[in-house]
Amino acid sequence: MNLYIADTHFGHSNVIRFDGRPFKDVDEMDHMLIQLWNGRVYEDDHVYIIGDFMHKSTRSAAWYLRQLNGHKHLVIGNHDKVTLDDSNAMKYFESVDKMMHVEDTYQGDRIQICMCHYPMLEWYRSHHGTWHIYGHIHNRREKTYEIMKDIDHALNAGAAVNNYTPASFRELVENNKRYIESGEGVQRWK
Repeated sequence: MNLYIADTHFGHSNVIRFDGRPFKDVDEMDHMLIQLWNGRVYEDDHVYIIGDFMHKSTRSAAWYLRQLNGHKHLVIGNHDKVTLDDSNAMKYFESVDKMMHVEDTYQGDRIQICMCHYPMLEWYRSHHGTWHIYGHIHNRREKTYEIMKDIDHALNAGAAVNNYTPASFRELVENNKRYIESGEGVQRWK
């Protein structure tokens, strides 16, 4: 199964405040993110990390990656330099690129997905209804969100929008719909 998540920001204490995450500190956040990931991801699953895996952590990227289930793929985000520079961490990724294209299924149909950390207004939508999965904006309801929420076939994979858990394509669709309709800035994992 393919699963998707963006902006996990492992080890980043400021993201707790920035996203309004329901964790008392970075240790609790890291522990819960690992627990939620492994409770959802099986060894044969492919997890597409759509940027910003970790940031400003006192631990290495490899320390996190070796604990996480599944085949991991990194779509490079603006805070991934430390991860990219860690040769031990890079051993845990099956692929790394600035943009990735995969196939998945949705409602019984094969679909094409274009993944980039940054929200794009144009991608291959006209090519058989390709979907775009992005991150970067977390759960912020600012100008980019206001534009992206009205674009067909575009989904935010941000951890804070998807209950801090890698999500299937169907779950991304449901979580994004619920997030847009709720008017709330954060979804809780509890």
